[in-house]
Amino acid sequence: MAGRRGAAWTEERRERSDRSDEGRRCLRRRTDTVRGAMSTDIRRDVNGIPYLWGDTADELAFAQGHNAATDRAWQIEVERWRSEGALAARLGAGEVAWDRFARRARLDDTARRCYERLDADTRRWIASYVDGVNAGLREADAPEFAATGSAPGTWRPWTPLGVFLVQHILFGTFTQKLWRAHVGTTLGTEAVALFHGEPPAGSGSNAWVAGERPYLAGDPHRVLELPGVYQQVGLACPEFDVVGFAFPGVPGVPHFGHAGSVAWSITNAMADYQDLYVEEIVDGRARGASGWEPVTVHSELIQVRDGDPVPVEIVQTARGPVIDTGLSLRTPCRVEERLGFEALLPLLRARTAGDVLAALEHWVEPVNSVLVVDSAGAAHWRVAGLVPERDDANRRTPVPAWAQRHAWRGYAPTPGGAVEHIRVNANDARPGDTADLGVDFAAPHRARRIRELLDAGAEPTAVHTDTLLDTTVLSGLLRRLPASPTRDRLLAWDGQLRADSVEAGAYALWRNAFARRVASHSALVPLRAAKSFDRVFDPWLHPGVRVGLALDGVVANAHVLPALAKDLEELAAAALDEVTEAGEWGATHVLAPVRTPHDAPGLPHPVPVSGDEACVLSTTSVPGVSDACWRGPVARYVWRLDGTPSEWVVPFGASGRPDDPHFADQTPLWTAGELLPVVRPWTVTYEERVAGLGTFRLEPLVSQLHLDLVYGWVTQPRAEFWGMTEHTREYVGEIYDYIADLPSHHAYLMRVDGRPVGIFQTYEPEHDPVGEVYPVRDGDFGIHLFLAPPEGAPVAGFTGALTGALHRFVFAVPSRRRIVIEPDVRNERALRRWRRSGYEFGEQVDVNGKRAQLAFFDRPDTA
Repeated sequence: MAGRRGAAWTEERRERSDRSDEGRRCLRRRTDTVRGAMSTDIRRDVNGIPYLWGDTADELAFAQGHNAATDRAWQIEVERWRSEGALAARLGAGEVAWDRFARRARLDDTARRCYERLDADTRRWIASYVDGVNAGLREADAPEFAATGSAPGTWRPWTPLGVFLVQHILFGTFTQKLWRAHVGTTLGTEAVALFHGEPPAGSGSNAWVAGERPYLAGDPHRVLELPGVYQQVGLACPEFDVVGFAFPGVPGVPHFGHAGSVAWSITNAMADYQDLYVEEIVDGRARGASGWEPVTVHSELIQVRDGDPVPVEIVQTARGPVIDTGLSLRTPCRVEERLGFEALLPLLRARTAGDVLAALEHWVEPVNSVLVVDSAGAAHWRVAGLVPERDDANRRTPVPAWAQRHAWRGYAPTPGGAVEHIRVNANDARPGDTADLGVDFAAPHRARRIRELLDAGAEPTAVHTDTLLDTTVLSGLLRRLPASPTRDRLLAWDGQLRADSVEAGAYALWRNAFARRVASHSALVPLRAAKSFDRVFDPWLHPGVRVGLALDGVVANAHVLPALAKDLEELAAAALDEVTEAGEWGATHVLAPVRTPHDAPGLPHPVPVSGDEACVLSTTSVPGVSDACWRGPVARYVWRLDGTPSEWVVPFGASGRPDDPHFADQTPLWTAGELLPVVRPWTVTYEERVAGLGTFRLEPLVSQLHLDLVYGWVTQPRAEFWGMTEHTREYVGEIYDYIADLPSHHAYLMRVDGRPVGIFQTYEPEHDPVGEVYPVRDGDFGIHLFLAPPEGAPVAGFTGALTGALHRFVFAVPSRRRIVIEPDVRNERALRRWRRSGYEFGEQVDVNGKRAQLAFFDRPDTA
């Protein structure tokens, strides 16, 4: 049976070095390296998503690093250069501002210090990942290197921590303090109230737990980068089997993962954990709370492609590194010399919600709101990370370094608890949760809207793609204007920012015109004054951007600037005159991902998108500046714990190579709000409790895991009809490796109450030799069944109960209408078993080197 067919396939594989297109989709690769005889498997599904296997956690880390380097070589090298402050040497003078900040902030030095403080197991695991990256970079041929005259370099053991810091150093709150300082200086401290909310280029997210059999779903919002900042990946070894979103360049899946029996996700807690101190430095000494203190100072040169080197002075005070003239930055990770990477391996090994919560006790920054659910029904929330306790003024603006009241006094306790039924995190201020930990939070609309949808029974995809805009403030302003056709048209609009909506386009035209007029008002013109901060912070300090993103807040709090409040209605009325021939919202609201370098190939054509900043579908544009979508959901996921498939999608694709077919192939799905099923090639495929049998389970048959067991079964004399009794162990392994390569054929190990009881194989007859000897119908589905030798006395009814479970597994797919079998005509025991199970016998045929008995079993609802 399987042996004869597998042998024929294996011979074919040996004779033909190339694969069919379908075979390539599930290509598996063995990696042998200078580290010894290490074997790692990489399986890619039809969407190019990698699922990695390692014989140990360290070997798996090597495989993940190697895959990141071969898939995302240019992307991860750019992140390394950013962490080392060495981007300008490759991309030119435009990157000097970033390099100056990275060096002043001591990103690489912080990464090194945090790495050296790690426990030995985590250091070794990360070092294995770095070895994999370096091995992969030696093979990399990404076209961006040639285009920029650069080449891959060598990662150091702490580089992944530096890459993580690059992603999150501007994730926190200190840029808000720069903006408040500028507003206070130019408009007065009262005007700060105009601009509360999520910062520009920051990040937010939606996440929720819902249902009696809870699932976990959400979507993180970040700047849209191409390739994407998150990489879909499966990570499996004998210790664990996890799918999730990884940062290319960082091992594990820190933020969004599903470990089979438990799943977790995060949103930005919007906590304030970064402080800016005004430093007074004279003659190499800084004024501290106890007097004058020594500082460390040295100079470095920033190399610049096609330009002269730029010197930068690096200064460190007792508070932290000086990131701008007279301003030091104090962060928990620099103070504690920990980032939280001690949590990454325990997260992968987690089996319960309690395991995840225990792992996150190690977390430092960024400070996250966490949701976790396990298959036993436990659902929990907590805040993970360190939030310093100090004077409230520290949360708002830079504070004097010499005042004792602004010193840190330890860390605040972070709350957590059980989820009763529904919990929604959307960067909002939640009493008893995040409200006491920060100052700037997202407006409550997203969180409130998600709860409304869940209470109404909405499916996750409907929540992900909800486009209802909160128009409360601006509609209230419109109602105060004199009636007009345009005004009445905008007030009659349903508030749905759909890409194909002309009414949404008209509303956006008016909002843009209004935002420009507000930003240009004389009361806000002082914001345009020259700023004293480094230009790397310009995205956070642009007056037009800040007014556009905070437009609701500016209108609602305009009373703090009476001159502006007096003119709001006049500005709004004048803006109505610009609403003439509006087009669809999606005509201008299109994806605008960041590419490095900026002239690298991007998306092949404009991609219209629905939603906007204040929608649950948070696809950010800046009213009054541009309708282009530059921030949005960089991933979507639904983690299910009830045995049904989980789902996910990213805005672009699994690959980081522009010439790869999977570079942007998920974009249409992402735009339409559709999700892809998560494939778990190394883990449980099907499970049910069968009366009189026990817990029945199917899991993919993986030669690395199961070969000894299977070889012992199929080479016994009783297995003569399976066709492998004369095969070597290596040959049996090759057969099952090849079956695993085929999208039309699958092999599973069967277990009952954890005990292996046999092999179950499936195939699509139209892609199998059996399809050549009988007329295949639509919906035909072939199976083979091998029962292992029983342990102890046979159990009455065992085979019938097992067959019933297999039938339920097969027919769980609605398109399958009939089961096909073709046992050897000499196998009388099997023939009797199939007849008792209700199979209708057909003709005898010659197939796969045997005389076979065709038999069929119709789907019960069509029999």
